[in-house]
Amino acid sequence: MTQEQIVTKVLDALESIRPFLNKDGGDIELVDIKDHKVYVKLQGNCNGCPMSFSTMKLGVENTIKQFAPEITEVISVE
Repeated sequence: MTQEQIVTKVLDALESIRPFLNKDGGDIELVDIKDHKVYVKLQGNCNGCPMSFSTMKLGVENTIKQFAPEITEVISVE
């Protein structure tokens, strides 16, 4: 699979979870994809929220891995 195909799958995954983040006044941005790791930035109310770790691991990472199984980890950056 090409890097471009992986990026497309990850963006599709983020689009699928964006409405849930928007509902809570937050959003998410794709920063980079390197070595099968996705780097994202939580924005709005999601940035610094006590639940953001759970959101990242349970929601974002699981969804991205469903769309793009070759991804091994999702990392939140500031």
